[in-house]
Order: sequence, then C-alpha cells, then structure tokens
Amino acid sequence: MTTPSTQRRVIIIGGVAGGMSAATRLRRLDESAQITVIERSGYVSFANCGLPYHVGGVIEKREALLLQTPASLAARFRLDVRVRHDAVRIDRDRQVVVARDLNTGTELELPYDALILSPGASPVRPPIPGIERALSLRNVEDTDAMVAAAEGAKTAVVIGGGFIGLEMAENLVHRGIQTAVVEATAQVMAPLDPEMVAPVHDRIRRSGVDLRLGAGVTAIGEHDVTLANGEQLPADIVIAAIGVRPETGLAKASGLTIGPRGGIATDEQFRTSDPHIYAVGDAAEKRDSLDGSETLVPLANTANRQGRFVADVIVGRAGKDRGIQGTAIVGVFGLQVAVTGWNEKRLRAAGRPYLAVHTHPSSHAGYYPGADGMALKLLVDPATDQILGAQGVGKSGVDKRIDVIATAMAGGLTASDLADLELAYAPQFASAKDPVNMLGYAAMNTRDGLTPSIQWHELAAAMAAGTVLIDVRSASEHRRGGIPGSVLIPVDELRNRLAEVPQGPLVVHCAVGVRGHIATRILRQHGWDDVRNLDGGHTTWAAGSSLTPSTN
Repeated sequence: MTTPSTQRRVIIIGGVAGGMSAATRLRRLDESAQITVIERSGYVSFANCGLPYHVGGVIEKREALLLQTPASLAARFRLDVRVRHDAVRIDRDRQVVVARDLNTGTELELPYDALILSPGASPVRPPIPGIERALSLRNVEDTDAMVAAAEGAKTAVVIGGGFIGLEMAENLVHRGIQTAVVEATAQVMAPLDPEMVAPVHDRIRRSGVDLRLGAGVTAIGEHDVTLANGEQLPADIVIAAIGVRPETGLAKASGLTIGPRGGIATDEQFRTSDPHIYAVGDAAEKRDSLDGSETLVPLANTANRQGRFVADVIVGRAGKDRGIQGTAIVGVFGLQVAVTGWNEKRLRAAGRPYLAVHTHPSSHAGYYPGADGMALKLLVDPATDQILGAQGVGKSGVDKRIDVIATAMAGGLTASDLADLELAYAPQFASAKDPVNMLGYAAMNTRDGLTPSIQWHELAAAMAAGTVLIDVRSASEHRRGGIPGSVLIPVDELRNRLAEVPQGPLVVHCAVGVRGHIATRILRQHGWDDVRNLDGGHTTWAAGSSLTPSTN
C-alpha cells in the first residue's frame, strides 16, 4: 500500500449506508484520496428503511427516498460513483478490482490501496415451488416492482413475520389490500420473548391481518399460496420477507475468510483476512457486546457507524469496535416494538443466569391526557447487576426508554444505576419516576431480596408443588379475570386478614406488580419468609399464557 495520502486509492464496493458513510467520511478526512464507489443497482444512496412506506403510499414521493446521486456526490465530495457496475473479481495479488459495466458489458480494472466491501445482504428465498413469483425488498428497483404489483391488487400474502415482513403487511393494509402474514415459527418478531409479543399478535389481528403462526408455505401459485396443511390463501401479490443472508459471493471467490455465522470475518478494525481489504455492514460479522461472539446484525445505523469507523482506520485514526447490542425498533400498526441486547430465550439457551423484571407503566403522567400503557422488560445479571437486555412494546414512549437503556448498557451502567438517572420530566412527557427509573427500583428490590419474584412461566409448577397464590387486586378485578387457583385478599385488607394467609410458600400477584410488591413487603415483615411477587403481575401472566405451549 502506498504511503503518501495524495496517492491513496480507495475502492468501495456497495453504496447506501455502510459504503456511502465510508466514502463521505473518507473524503472529509483526506481531500486528496481517489475514492471510487461501485454499485450494482442504479441507485447508490437511498433511504432503504423507508422503502416499505413508499410501497404503502405513506411516503408519497419516490424522490424523497433518493438521498444523493452520482452527480451530487461528485459535486460535493468529489467521489467517482459508478452505478450499474458489478464487481466481478478481486485480484488480491495485484490489488485490482475488476468491474463490469452492466449497461455495456465492458470490464475495467480499478487498482486500490484500500478496498472496502459493503455489498449488504440478500433476501432468503427458499426452494418453494413458485418462489420466482414472490417479490423481495432490497433496493429501489425492488420497490418499483412492488408498487407496480400492488396496483389493482386486492389480496396479498407476506411470508415471514420479522421486521420487514410486518412493515410490509402494515403498508399493504394501508393501501386497502386484504393481507395475510404467514410465519413458520410460533411468534412474529423473534427478538421478543413470548409474553412480550402477545400484544403485538393481538394488534396485528385487530388491524385486519390474517396472521398464521406455525405455518409453512409449500407452494406459490399464480393467484394463491398453499400452506403445509393444504389450505390455500388468496394472493394477488406475494412478498418473501423470510430473512436475509450476508452477500459474500465476491469475498468467497477472492479467498477471504468467512466467519462461523456466514458473514465476512473481520477483526476489531473491520479488516478481513487480507490487510488491504475491509468489510462493513450486513455482509460482515460483528462482535457481540455481551460475550464477544460473532453475530449478524443487519441494521442501518450499525452499517453507518462501521463505514465511518473504517474511513478513520484507513487514514490512521486507529481505534477498535465496541461491539454490537442489536438495538432496534419497528412500528407495527401503531405499536412501537423495540429491543436491545439479549432476550430471555437466548440467555436460557446459553445457560447464562439472569433476573427478569417486567413493568407496565404509562408513557407519561397518568393524570395528563393521552397517556398510553406500555410493557417493558429488563434482563439483568443477578451476580454483577449488569444489564443484559431490554424489550418494550407500546403505543408511545417506548423508543426513548429503550434508547436510555441502550445508552446505559454502552456506558457500563448497572440496573441499579437506572434508578438514579436524572431524566427529563414534565407530565406530558414522562412521570416524576420515569419508567426507566422504575425498572431500576424493581431490579434493586429483587436483587437485594426485599421482594423476591417469580416469573409467569414458573407459576404453574410452583402451584403444583404446593405454593399458594394470593390475588391482592380488588374483588371486581378478580371477578373480571383471575388466575385459576388463586385466593383473593385485596392488598388494602391484607393486614387485617393475616390470619387467613397460609404459612406455606406463597406467591402474591396484582395487575402489574406494584401492589404485589407492597403485599410482599407486608407479609415478609409479618413472619412470612417464603413469599414471592409474580413479576409483571396478572398482565404479564395473561400475555404469556395466551400463547400456545410451544411458545413457552
């Protein structure tokens, strides 16, 4: 690699988030570098996260998605951007990329001192008969095809219940198209734990979507989709949103190391096994911030950050990647669904000890009009108090709570530290005790043994072993829906009815856990040592218990 910066030649394969962040940052750091961007599609800089909303007509103007053009990038950043060019080969010995002009078929050689691979990820398309009819969403050309197909369509089937699948379903419904979502597993949104996804399922169905869980697709016909049980769903348009896999064909053909998760292997500075070649974005494996393992996180903000980081490394501003938490949010028919870090399913599978805390706060002060309820879940290491992950579902306010927790995790704050965070408060924005503070209080109380807890999925086994369940809600709440086998003693009557409380192991529960916490403290100070609060109360138990046993 040549040393004078005036001779630095950098080629970037792939635009959009990772590639364009690298290119523009590199230009800001090195005015003299020769920077060439090779992009297979006809658009190098577009808002890929906005594509579903153009299909649905929410973003009306197609031009709003097109952020930069080759001409605008040349004018502002002096970048040589070549759209409709495909990188067909890398000659690592000569440090040359061979690119083909897809309009003319002409091949040209482009020498490099540093090469950045940012080819993204390609949609998973399983070998289902008729899969060629299904549309996938990756770029502007795909979007144009979907918009054309949606014109006049009355029915649609979306295969896959992940982020893109649900966004597409929402936007098809917005267009007035009768839509079904077919998901092979027992739940949509795999990053959510079962009890957290229950309100999402409910909202999807109440929005008119035919949600089919645990259903496989065996064939795609001209006007329908056939499920594994033989049922046929009408489908003027079929969208495959089954997932994505790293685009690694060029890297494999060039002899670069592919990691255990199927992405391009990189070090902490995103160098591949060739020191002159870097990889960023969806094609590259990342390092998990919790355990350092390899992971794949196809998120735009991650790709943007990595592109900027690699530009710094190339010009000598050395650093190392801090790892990925997987913080993400999606809108689902008016719900905000957000996650960061690990979920309970993953912690269980890894055999890692954890403490789970569920709360159901309001988005802002309840006395101020317009407050919406939400469900929050915090996962904590019981030995170190480290925050392992969080999830949130609600109409509003979820985004900022997940962002606060994600920031706390990145900064090394513990669950107990959440209780002392000084967060902005006015009644129309939050409560004096913010939901994030309340998660911290609950985690502290459980960790310190003040209020031992039991999880919704542990309750049945505990009751079968002889534990008595006491419902400390009001009589009217109990009549509207109680947990089978529970004994009603409202919390405000508890001190006067202690003689009715059995001496054996107890679990108390209320609606969301707050009155259960009070009841636990009363009983433990009156001689009941073996008493636990049902974490998240009846609300969390009902959400988890509404799912099929296979999802538990």
